[in-house]
Amino acid sequence: MIDKLPSLATVLCLILIQSKVGVPPAAAQQKPPPLSNEQLLTEIQRRACLYFWECADPKTGLTNDRAKNRVKDDNTAASVSSTGYALAALPIAVEHKWVTRKEALKRAEITLRFLVYKSPQVHGWFYHWPDRRTGLRGWNCEVSTIDTALLVAGALMCGQYFHGTEVERLANSLYDRLDWDWVRTNGGAKPNKLTVSHGWKPETGFLPYEWDRYCELKTLYILGLGARKPLRAESWTVWERTVVEYKGRKTLGGGPIFFHEMAYGYWDFRDQRDKLGWDYWVSALNGIQINRQYCIDNIPMRRTYFEDIWGLNANDAPDGYRAYSAPGSEDGTVSPTGAVASIMCYPDLATRAANTIYSKYADRLWGRYGFGNAFNVDRNWYDPDVIGIDLGMVLLAIENHRTGLPWKLMAALPATQRAWKRIGFRRTKESLPRPIFLP
Repeated sequence: MIDKLPSLATVLCLILIQSKVGVPPAAAQQKPPPLSNEQLLTEIQRRACLYFWECADPKTGLTNDRAKNRVKDDNTAASVSSTGYALAALPIAVEHKWVTRKEALKRAEITLRFLVYKSPQVHGWFYHWPDRRTGLRGWNCEVSTIDTALLVAGALMCGQYFHGTEVERLANSLYDRLDWDWVRTNGGAKPNKLTVSHGWKPETGFLPYEWDRYCELKTLYILGLGARKPLRAESWTVWERTVVEYKGRKTLGGGPIFFHEMAYGYWDFRDQRDKLGWDYWVSALNGIQINRQYCIDNIPMRRTYFEDIWGLNANDAPDGYRAYSAPGSEDGTVSPTGAVASIMCYPDLATRAANTIYSKYADRLWGRYGFGNAFNVDRNWYDPDVIGIDLGMVLLAIENHRTGLPWKLMAALPATQRAWKRIGFRRTKESLPRPIFLP
């Protein structure tokens, strides 16, 4: 029985002992032993859950934006998006028996109570990078709409898993108080605007950027259209959808690979078109293939890329954080999350990528929380950090591949059902291969 599992401290120790994959000191550079494909996928998930448990403040639940992967650090900069993934990680950790249901429920309650009752917010929206100990605004950051959306998505998934509990009530409260008209109209200054602002700062007001072209914005607009006081239905149709073509494949947006993965961790877009005629699943399938092929085509110029080592993403890089795109900018920097999170679409390609990266570079890239955020063989650079949102994306992606749990929980939400109706999704009937657009 799950309530008779060892204590959490014991479980966390066994994570590293029973798997026979110890986490060496940074200086030791010992090569971890080989793992089967299924063992490696389990370790990636388990170590991501470990991150979300250990790097969350036990009194607030706010979770680090990033952490060192081989040594301890004292970083206290949280992100609300990482906190959302920490909430989403709890059902997965329970299902795999890495924490007990009682422990996960308590952590969820602590986190959501702090967010609902104590954490600073503006019209229901949260600052991007709070101090994890206090919730106070860090780095003069913005109130971020997309990061708040990622927080709320994780909270709703967690609330649905703990259906009928205070966790569900608090998650719904967090969602219901979001003022969608405020971020759509820039506080009333632009009453006819249909897109959502990137955010707001107390010093300068609304940011001069809009969520008005295809990217990671689907999470934001699905929540907005599923709300009890929703965005206008036209807010879904008005943003720009630019088709990018590479070697006969067409996708929306091109860009970093997470465009084709982030929202898909929460919602199942398979075999559906919106009322405009767009099939976002086909777009993701093609976008991932374009990303991989673009890396393969650049093998002659880069030591990093191989047939099974690819993934251009928004991530750490040798000279700072960068957003790479396919086709577009690249310098040999690869994101393990970018390749492995494609497992929802291409299980074989993603598993081969995980196994190849692990077998070739684990001694330099593998640590307490799994793969470092990125690496570049051409520069002999292996990221010492992990980033919460990347760990969250790959955690949900693998779980969807294995059990579909995140998709099932989100599909059961009344908010998702309202959003799907307002977006006008309909089941596709045409045979494969399907076009991304069919009016």
